[in-house]
Amino acid sequence: MKNAHLSARVKELRNKKGMSQEVLAEESGLSLRTIQRIENGDSNPTGDSLKRLSNALDVNPDELIDWTIKEDKKYLIFLNLSALTFLFFPMLGILVPFILWTSKKDKIKNINKLGKGLINFEITWTILLFLIPFLSFLISKTSLLESLSLRNIFMITGSMYLFNLILVLLNTLRISNKKDVMYYPQIKFLK
Repeated sequence: MKNAHLSARVKELRNKKGMSQEVLAEESGLSLRTIQRIENGDSNPTGDSLKRLSNALDVNPDELIDWTIKEDKKYLIFLNLSALTFLFFPMLGILVPFILWTSKKDKIKNINKLGKGLINFEITWTILLFLIPFLSFLISKTSLLESLSLRNIFMITGSMYLFNLILVLLNTLRISNKKDVMYYPQIKFLK
């Protein structure tokens, strides 16, 4: 176990939760001096101490030990391309990226930004995709637009599929070139 990684991880998680060392010591049942030694990298926690720390910080013990944020452009590209499963069924474009994102969340550099943006976009796109036929039906029944045909609905739906496909492929290129992804429009379901 590497002291530097563990000490940095404990300190980061404690600060993220807005806890002082004293509060962490109290909630974990460890002494303040033990917390200080762990955060300074002076000692490794025992198995029991590690379990207490992880419970107090509300994380899995593996997340404390195996914490290194890696750069993995291939996985980011794979995550992004996994959204193409919407071509088979729209909900797959949400579920597959969500599973891939949560399995590596906080372990790969930039994965949270990509995962949240991609999933927010896919959820928004899916909602719009299912709302279009419903809204088209309502519009045609209220006689605001009587000439709305089935062909027009298919054209709009096809355009939405094409837009999603192009956006996923363009963002794959952006990831390859180490640029930020741009998924718009999106409602921020995941923040």
